[in-house]
Amino acid sequence: MADRDDWLGLHGARVLVAGAGGIGGACALAYARAGASVAVVDRDESALDALVRESDGSITPIVADLTVHGSGTRVVDDAIAALGGLDVLLHAVGINDRRPILDFTEDEWDRILRVNLSTVFALAQAAGRHMVAQGHGRVLALSSVSGLLAHHSHGPYAASKGGINQLLRVMAHEWAPHGVTVNALAPGYIETPLTAAHLSKPGKREALESQVPAGRLGTTDELTGPALFLSSKHAGFVTGHVMYIDGGRTLV
Repeated sequence: MADRDDWLGLHGARVLVAGAGGIGGACALAYARAGASVAVVDRDESALDALVRESDGSITPIVADLTVHGSGTRVVDDAIAALGGLDVLLHAVGINDRRPILDFTEDEWDRILRVNLSTVFALAQAAGRHMVAQGHGRVLALSSVSGLLAHHSHGPYAASKGGINQLLRVMAHEWAPHGVTVNALAPGYIETPLTAAHLSKPGKREALESQVPAGRLGTTDELTGPALFLSSKHAGFVTGHVMYIDGGRTLV
C-alpha cells in the first residue's frame, strides 16, 4: 500500500521551486502534497508568506533576487542546507511586456532576457553541478507556446522562451550520462497573475479562447500533473523534451 500511495516516488524528495506565485506556487503545493520536502525562492516576501500559510508551514521560504549575479549558487546552497539535499528543481519565474519590437529599448530587452532566461541558466547550472555529482536529479523550467509560435507583441518574451527550450536541450544532452533529466513545460494561455491584466482588457479573453481548440484557457492546477510526472521516478528516460500544455493551441 505504501508504494501505491507514493506511486510518483516523490515522498521525501528534496524540491526547489523558483517562483512563489501562479504556476510556481501551485506546483510547490502539489509537490508538498506528494510528500516532498519543498523550498521556494522568490524576491517577493509577501508572496512567499502567503504560500507558506497555504501549505500550513510545510514549505521553506528563501528570499532572493535571482537576477543578481551569484544568487543561483547561493539559493541552491541554501536549499540544500534546508532540505538536506536537492533532487528536483523547477524554475517558474518570468515576466512579459506586450509591445511591438520597434517600441523596445535595449535596457527593456535586457531586463526581460535577464529575468526569464539568465536566471534559468544560473539556477539550473548550480543545481546541475550538485545533481551531476550525486548521479541523479530532475531539472524543469517553464517555457511557453511563445517559444514556438510567433505571437505579435511578444518579441523579447518569445526569444527568452525559445532560448530556454534550447538551453535545456543542451543541458539534457550534457547531463544525461549522469542520471539527470532536463525538460521544459510549455504552457499555452493560462490564467495567472502574469496574464490577469491582459485578460481584463475588452475582448482579449474571448480572442485568446477562440485560438484554443479546447475552447478555454488553462488553469495553474493543470500544470501540476505534468510537473509531478516529469519530476517522478516514471520519467527517468524522458529528457530534452518540451511538453506543450496548451489545450491544442500549437496544433493550429
